[in-house]
Amino acid sequence: MALTADPNDFEEVDQGSAKLVGEIHLKKYVKYMGQYTQQLADIEGVLGSEQGHIWDQSLNPVCLQTFPEEKVALPQLIKTENKVLNKVLIALSALCVEINVLENEAVTEFYDPILFYGETASEDDEKQKEGEEQLGIGRMLPLLQKLSCFGQRCREVVKNVIQQLAALHNKKLNLNTAMFVHVHLTPVYEHLCNLLRVLVTIDQIILSNSMLTNHWTMYKMTIKSVHHNPSAYGVGQDQLKPLEKLVSHLEKKIINGQLTQFCFGQDFDDSGIPVAKNSCFTEEFSLNIKIIFVRLEPKLADPTQTEHHLQFVGLCALFTLHYLIFRNLDRKLFRQMWDSYKKLPCVTLAGHVTWFVDEYFADNLPKTCKAVDSKMPDQAVQSRGVWLSGKVQAIQRECQGYYASVNTWMVKMLSSPQQDASLEDLATQSKVYIEQGYRLICGLRNTVETLLNLHVVTNKPMTVNEVTCLCRMVTMCKAVSDTFFRHSMRVSTCGMHIVQHQQFQVLTLLQVAKKRVTSDRKYSDRKLDMLSSIMICENCINGSPTTQRLVVTKLALSIANQSKMLRDDEHAALLSKFEKIQIFGSIGILRASRAASDQSAFYWHRALLTNYLEGLSQNPVDASSLHHMFAALEDCVVGMKRSKHLSSPQLLVDAYKEVVHRSLRHHLLDKICKEIENDLRLSVHTHLKLNDRNPFKSSIKSLRQLLSLEPLKFLGSFISPKDYVTHYLDQTFYNLTTVALHDWRTYGQMRNLAAQRYQLEMQEVHLPNQQLEQGLDVLEIMRNIHVFVSKYLYNLNNQIFVEQSSNNKHLNTINIRHIANSIRTHGTGIMNTTVNFTFQFLKQKFFIFSQFLFDEHIKSRLIKDMRHFRENREAYNQQYPYERADRFNRGIRKLGLSPDGSSFLDQFRLLISHIGNAMGYIRMVRSGGLHCCSNAISFVPDLEDIVCFGDLAKEEDISPEVNTAFAHLDAVLGSLVKHSAEGSDYLGMLVDVFAPEFRSSKNMHLRNFYAIIPPLTINFVEHTISCKEKMSKKNKVGASFTDDGFAMGLAYILKLLDQYTEFDSLHWFQSVRRKHADDIRQQANPAPKQSRKQQTRSLALKRINIYQREFELLYFSLSSARIFFRA
Repeated sequence: MALTADPNDFEEVDQGSAKLVGEIHLKKYVKYMGQYTQQLADIEGVLGSEQGHIWDQSLNPVCLQTFPEEKVALPQLIKTENKVLNKVLIALSALCVEINVLENEAVTEFYDPILFYGETASEDDEKQKEGEEQLGIGRMLPLLQKLSCFGQRCREVVKNVIQQLAALHNKKLNLNTAMFVHVHLTPVYEHLCNLLRVLVTIDQIILSNSMLTNHWTMYKMTIKSVHHNPSAYGVGQDQLKPLEKLVSHLEKKIINGQLTQFCFGQDFDDSGIPVAKNSCFTEEFSLNIKIIFVRLEPKLADPTQTEHHLQFVGLCALFTLHYLIFRNLDRKLFRQMWDSYKKLPCVTLAGHVTWFVDEYFADNLPKTCKAVDSKMPDQAVQSRGVWLSGKVQAIQRECQGYYASVNTWMVKMLSSPQQDASLEDLATQSKVYIEQGYRLICGLRNTVETLLNLHVVTNKPMTVNEVTCLCRMVTMCKAVSDTFFRHSMRVSTCGMHIVQHQQFQVLTLLQVAKKRVTSDRKYSDRKLDMLSSIMICENCINGSPTTQRLVVTKLALSIANQSKMLRDDEHAALLSKFEKIQIFGSIGILRASRAASDQSAFYWHRALLTNYLEGLSQNPVDASSLHHMFAALEDCVVGMKRSKHLSSPQLLVDAYKEVVHRSLRHHLLDKICKEIENDLRLSVHTHLKLNDRNPFKSSIKSLRQLLSLEPLKFLGSFISPKDYVTHYLDQTFYNLTTVALHDWRTYGQMRNLAAQRYQLEMQEVHLPNQQLEQGLDVLEIMRNIHVFVSKYLYNLNNQIFVEQSSNNKHLNTINIRHIANSIRTHGTGIMNTTVNFTFQFLKQKFFIFSQFLFDEHIKSRLIKDMRHFRENREAYNQQYPYERADRFNRGIRKLGLSPDGSSFLDQFRLLISHIGNAMGYIRMVRSGGLHCCSNAISFVPDLEDIVCFGDLAKEEDISPEVNTAFAHLDAVLGSLVKHSAEGSDYLGMLVDVFAPEFRSSKNMHLRNFYAIIPPLTINFVEHTISCKEKMSKKNKVGASFTDDGFAMGLAYILKLLDQYTEFDSLHWFQSVRRKHADDIRQQANPAPKQSRKQQTRSLALKRINIYQREFELLYFSLSSARIFFRA
């Protein structure tokens, strides 16, 4: 027997399981919300009083969007018992929605890439790489091909709309559309105007970009050159043909600006539905144009009605299409539309691209219609010039009026009712938000763009006052938008209430209209259609205020109002409320204000930024507007990032960022820095009575407003005027203090005055004050190293430099303490700089050194002497003969003497002494650095046992900030201990840098250097003895008691040439000792024939002893110097 389960049991189990799962998820959600609430509370506690009601617009971490999205399809929105009505509304609504999509696609995809084409990342266009133009067109080809498809789609949509309307207004066709005979579908014509305006805008953008046309011509020429020799470019003929066909198609349709004509020139009668010969449709078409023009005409002169200005562009295109289809020109209407140039002289389509009604009709209406005579264009141009002149004269007054209106509106925003306001208050809010705030933005933007573009078109220069007013209006426009943003929470909340209030009023009017229809008991098909249309309006208005629902509502209202169901004032009120619903609901007031305040067109007039910044530096009263100006400058970046002609749009953004930053620095910040520095200097030196600084007699500029600004944000970077000025003053004061340390007190006073007067947080320079034992500054020695080594003599033993001669009664000396003081003044970085300067000096000296040894007279004598020594080495007992060296020393004088009586060997000796003095100076700098580090670390008790403060802080569990400070202290102590124990081997570095060149094969002539050392030492000893003898004379010119630079130079050069072994093989100093011993023995035991007086022999012995002592001192100095080079 089989067991069967009851299905209800499984359902109960499923329900129980679902309940358990739901409870578990609910517990998790409650736990998550608790944790999230705690995190928010912690963040709020940390922020404390710093938190505000709104975040920073420049950062904008959270974006608030209030516009709804449509989730219901059109067939679901349009449901009535009348199937014909349903089909017609669905078809027309779908076309209108499609037009909206096409319009949005054109704005986001095509406008900006074509507008910014030709803008380069480099300021100099002539420096572009060859072939960059062709590459730019190549990168644009995909976009142009997409634009061609877009134009084809627009062409099909226009054709479909025209044919649909022609079918509805055709009495001959039996399509059950008799109910549309008295219906004026004006919303469809309005959408058609928008689509035609998009095509006109694209054509105008392309025609205004001459760079695109020029580069296109170059690109075609390149294709032709490739066509003649395709193998050289790795391209086949089969690949070129499609490209040539595409290029030809794009040129005819797009590059020549024929998108609109491409749409106008199609055949509208190919579907079997008569269009051109449909008299009923012709009248309806013309009537709707008149209806739209009657609505637009009163608003053309109003600068705040920017949407209607753009719609008028589309209306003119629609009028042209009407004539091209029906060949019927309403001359009265045409004249009225032509005369609108008096009210609307210019319309800004996009960026710097402008549109003029007179030029459009003159270019697009066939001349056969004879609508435009020869005088009319000149009258329009003249009227445009008069309008511009009048506008320029009144710009100051208009700017002041806008300024007062903006301030009044901001006050009203602060005093607006709360969220629980009544319907009357909501109506007042609607007027404040839309009629004033939103219209202020539109009016300011339209005025600025119109004036700027008209000046460009008419080539009229702008005055400084006009530039100032226009820039001020730009900042006011962004200020209004910023006010909307700062009140975004309240505006969004009230916006929803306002939408509901407007919907309620619309429904009220519809109920009144419905009562009028139902009051007549004579029912007919038309009344049923009207009631069905009203029902559709009510259903759409009751839902979310999406764009699609508004389109359906307007179309249904057009059908419902076929028998003047609504009075004219009621119909106008409904259209006005639809507009408010669209701004508050469909678009969102925040989004609408942000789009209306877009100042991306200012990019094409960015040269005015220089005048604005210079005006701000001269009159910083309006400094707070600088933030709004940078917000306006940042608007164009969105369009830049859509550019296609560069390898990366970021290149264009980076170049633009650099241009703006440089303008800000050069035309504002640097001038402020100079003025503040000048003011501080004059204030500190008031005792000199330089000029009259009485504020009651001469105006004094107040720069506090500029310095109190928050950091300026621009493209991800921040520039703080206060920090920029502070850094400039810190740098200037530091540099000038290092140059003249005796002025430290003056710059200290200026630093304190800057803190008091301008609230600048200046940094301490931490430089020591000038002291008595400062000595010659290391900077002066470094800059004049060539003078120093010739004027000072080096003492190797005491490590001191002594001035060779002086006009004063004392000689200057430089020792390790002086160098240490200079290093403490300028910092340890001066040591590396000194070595670099010495390296440059040695390069020059070694060039002269090489020339001397390369001389034929010197080289031949040295080779001759060395050959003689090698051949007679055994006879001389491996010792270089003193007589040979002495003969070289005396014989070289025969080659010539300098004006001061010195020989070439004397000058060579001086050269080696200068090189040695430079090396001695490097040794002293290193010792001074060690001395400075030793003084700095003298406060550490025990260098062998230094406490690690970082470990102690971790044990005590101290805050992270203190741990970081202790880590820095440990690092500083470790660096001081290391540098106090050992310094950088600068002498070894100078050996390593020159040794490879000295020992190379191309400098073979330098290898004879060791052979010239014996005569050099004799020359040096004779010179030293002469200098020391002058010490006891009255005329002490040329007197000196030390010159160890010669020994230092010999040791250094021998190390560079690696000739210590060769020099030691001469046994020169042993030969000198033997020579002196022989001379002493000869004087002590003279030969019988050479007997002299005792006095003469004593003098000779004394002279020999002097020479012997000097040679020994030279030997000891040379041996000591060799130790420095580890030889």
